[in-house]
Amino acid sequence: METNTIASSVITENGTTQIEKVLYTGRTHTTGGRDGVSQSNDGLLDIKLTSPGSAGGGTNPEQLFAAGWSACFLGAIGIAAAKLRVTLPAETAVDAEVDLGTTKGGYFLQARLNVSLPGIDTETAQALVNAAHETCPYSKATRGNIGVEINLV
Repeated sequence: METNTIASSVITENGTTQIEKVLYTGRTHTTGGRDGVSQSNDGLLDIKLTSPGSAGGGTNPEQLFAAGWSACFLGAIGIAAAKLRVTLPAETAVDAEVDLGTTKGGYFLQARLNVSLPGIDTETAQALVNAAHETCPYSKATRGNIGVEINLV
């Protein structure tokens, strides 16, 4: 069984958040970069990587980031719905789009989360999305770092 360390403080001197209790650590081993392979330490993830738009037959980091963020965001919507006593429809979905682009010679990301909450009134849906964006760890990690749009669709 793996043990996780517990940090002693919440905010460091440079203003970053320090985790007090680690709940889970995802571990992967990647070789070959964008044209390589990545495997998780438990063997459940074993994927071929390719550059975006290439015919390499694998996935790319932007797709993986989009999948992780959309799954996490859905979980955060579920937490918000439970707090507001709202039943989410089975068709609740998040379509994430992560763009890789350049500006002034550097590489950057931007993202859109398109949230579908069919049958939920607009005001309630917006409240759920706002709460999810405040609590989702991916949203927190990207806030102020990349352009993000969250759309109700």
